[in-house]
Amino acid sequence: MSDMIKNTIAKTFLDIASGLETGSFAPKPKIVVTGPGSEHGEEEMLRGSVMAAAGGIDVVYIGSLTHERITTIPAANDKDAHDIMERMLESGEADGAVTMHYPFPIGVSTVGRVVTPGMGRPMYIATTTGTSSSNRVEGMIKNAIYGVVAAKACGLREPTVGILNVDGARQTEGALKELGAKGYEISFASSGRSDGGCVMRGNDLLTGVCDVLVTDPLTGNILVKTLSSFTTGGSYESVGWGYGPGIGQGYDRLVMIISRASGAPVLKGSIEYAAELVRGNYRDIAGQEFAAAEKAGLKRILESIKAKAFPAQEQEAVQAPPKEVVTGEISGVEITELEDAVAVLWKAGIYAESGMGCTGPIILVNEPRLETAVGVLAKYKYITE
Repeated sequence: MSDMIKNTIAKTFLDIASGLETGSFAPKPKIVVTGPGSEHGEEEMLRGSVMAAAGGIDVVYIGSLTHERITTIPAANDKDAHDIMERMLESGEADGAVTMHYPFPIGVSTVGRVVTPGMGRPMYIATTTGTSSSNRVEGMIKNAIYGVVAAKACGLREPTVGILNVDGARQTEGALKELGAKGYEISFASSGRSDGGCVMRGNDLLTGVCDVLVTDPLTGNILVKTLSSFTTGGSYESVGWGYGPGIGQGYDRLVMIISRASGAPVLKGSIEYAAELVRGNYRDIAGQEFAAAEKAGLKRILESIKAKAFPAQEQEAVQAPPKEVVTGEISGVEITELEDAVAVLWKAGIYAESGMGCTGPIILVNEPRLETAVGVLAKYKYITE
């Protein structure tokens, strides 16, 4: 009798024993794990797989090692392991997979989950790998929806959304609030800082103020790496649930990402995260969220974000109006668009200057012109009124 058959028989008896103990014989989510390629060796990946299986998940390990509690499918290297994983996902033999790299298509990116160190609360980082869009702001708007999908599938009925204070945050805020005003149900978090708002600062990240933190995938990737390994010096990720599932409109494969530096505890968390998504019918929730966002005008909003509001050739032709005393402050303009916004005001006959306030970039105008200037900038989508 081969080792694989022996392991399968042993696992079957263990599953029966588990069912008798818990009173539940419902099918377990089947999650496959590719072991080759880890910086910590296959032994570490096998250990994490066994830890997850002990919690009632059907784990299939693809690699060169075996254990009596899980099924192993032999694979000599990373490529062979991925080929097997792909076949199992394609055939429906597996509900999901955990792997160390995956070529997601444009429009799909991963929603990670971390433990915030200040309060120990879980937080979804949307997103951490992949590319939602080649346009930064469009991508962050989509990332917010992806994060809500993951959080709702894992049991949060009304996850609160915050936007990390990075380039594109204010435009993303405006677009999401417009979606909300048009009927898409979204709950915004409020910063713990005295000025509040849904744009999150570093303090909010550490204390876990929001359930879903929206950012670009490169920043999100760094956040997950840092929060997963801050107690180990960086070479071993020991805390959290990894870089999460690839989510995108119309995308139906459940592929979870971990790092080559992820240790057994993070692999265990990633497998458990995958099982939560399966049990929470994440595909149905994704369909509902995308449908609701489209009904609220998502397509039109994204198209307006990508359309250039003020052509560069017009900017070059604009001359500054006569200089005025500028004490009125307008915040909320992205730093990368600050000079464009100033040019828009000049064209409207309003003298303006750019500057940097205590909370970020600002535009300065004459106090009596403040209300008019805000209206002009809102018209061109530089700020939200």
